[in-house]
Amino acid sequence: MIKRIPGAIISLILLLTTGLFAQQNEKPLSLEDCIIEAMQNNLRLAVEVLNPDIADEFVTRAEEKFLPSLSFGYNNQKTNTPSYSWIDAAGEVRSAYRDYTASLNQLIPTGGQFRISLDSYKNDTNRSFQTINPRYGSTLRFNFIQPLLKNFGYKNSRREIIVAKNNREISENEYHQTLLDTIYDVEEAYWILAYSVENLKVQRQSLQLARDLLEENQRKIEVGTMPPIEIYTAESEVANREADILQADRLAKNNQDRLKKILNLPILEEGEPTEIIPIDRPVFEKKQINFKEALSTALANRPDLKAARIGLETRQLNVSYTNNQLLPELNFQISYWSPGISGVEILYQDGNPLTGIVVGTVPGGAEEALKDSFRLKYNNWSIGLTLNIPFNTVLTRAEHAQAKLSLQQAQLRLEDQEQQIFLEVKTAVRDVEINYERVQAYRAARELAEKKLEAEQEKFKVGKSTNFFLLQYQRDLADALNAELMSMVDYILSLARLDRALGTTFYTKNIKFSDIARR
Repeated sequence: MIKRIPGAIISLILLLTTGLFAQQNEKPLSLEDCIIEAMQNNLRLAVEVLNPDIADEFVTRAEEKFLPSLSFGYNNQKTNTPSYSWIDAAGEVRSAYRDYTASLNQLIPTGGQFRISLDSYKNDTNRSFQTINPRYGSTLRFNFIQPLLKNFGYKNSRREIIVAKNNREISENEYHQTLLDTIYDVEEAYWILAYSVENLKVQRQSLQLARDLLEENQRKIEVGTMPPIEIYTAESEVANREADILQADRLAKNNQDRLKKILNLPILEEGEPTEIIPIDRPVFEKKQINFKEALSTALANRPDLKAARIGLETRQLNVSYTNNQLLPELNFQISYWSPGISGVEILYQDGNPLTGIVVGTVPGGAEEALKDSFRLKYNNWSIGLTLNIPFNTVLTRAEHAQAKLSLQQAQLRLEDQEQQIFLEVKTAVRDVEINYERVQAYRAARELAEKKLEAEQEKFKVGKSTNFFLLQYQRDLADALNAELMSMVDYILSLARLDRALGTTFYTKNIKFSDIARR
């Protein structure tokens, strides 16, 4: 029996995961394979990956604010009214008026607005004493309005864009944090599954030792060297260890389902279910960690902390914006326009319209008025300031007060988060150090348990020991093996938790975001 022990130790401690023979329904996977599967198929990541894309659309929509806008207008009006004076018209006054407008509006980053417009019209009437009829007019106008107090400045005018971009960065960092959590979940599920598989092997090995002892007892009873009552102890232990195998098998299947869920593999399958076989070996190497350097790394790399800082910037911007909205409106305005008029010129006798005698006409079209306006033939300009002091600023002041309170709240949350990170890093560093020592201690305990069982077997062979003590030492060795296996898993997972606490998982696992396939 003792010859079985060294082979079991080598398999359980050094390989940790290679105890099952490959079958058709088995799927051997390394930890890297599982991480890649999770990056591509995990449902939580599939949900989170959409948030940055949604935030991109908000940025695009906010940036549309500074796209120029074109507007067009057309109006056609005809009037027919009775004449109240023979000087105006005989019988009735008829007028036909049409106008066309086109304008280009552009917001500028300082908060101002620039506008170019072209207004054209045609007026045709039967009124007396007209010198140009029909008459065409065009006016080219340039307007510029710049706020000097309220709504002035780059940040105020681009506030929606800045907030949308901040939200985009927050979404990206939240996605990175979800990646960190998912990678850790994969590691934890992978190594716990590896442990449960090996725990099942340990229980089977322990059961086999108990059965071997039971067979040996039966032979001794048959030859009369052992009283029959001794058989009950061995039989009871075999039954107990069979129950342990059932428990270990249930644990292994539960851990299988947990890893499948993270990898988004089917849990309920037709026929024989696919069984994930962890093939990686644990790497047990001591890692030297400087707490101050680790804390500095965490404060620089943690995605959740980056998101909190960006959120704080947004709230600072909101305070600045709401404070600006408390100012009165003082707007600087400047305008320049150039009109043009043309049409059919009516020639009167002796050049006097009062005679009412038309002796001829000089044709003219709308294009002449349009040319005059574009040639800036007639120059006109205006400049001015407008001041608006609203007294009803209760709502605006409430928004500013709310923004300041929100900023204070965000600052306190950031401080609390930094303290929480300090605690996480400190705990993670301590766990790595202690779990390393635990592996050393449990390894020594396992080696002693092997020696104790070997010595007890020698005593049992010569009749100086009993089934009770031999079975107890077998169970002690199985417990020591499981304890050493669990301590190695704990050490590996403590390193993974440290990476997550520092935000360095992507670097240690050599993961590039460009390599992650997004749905």
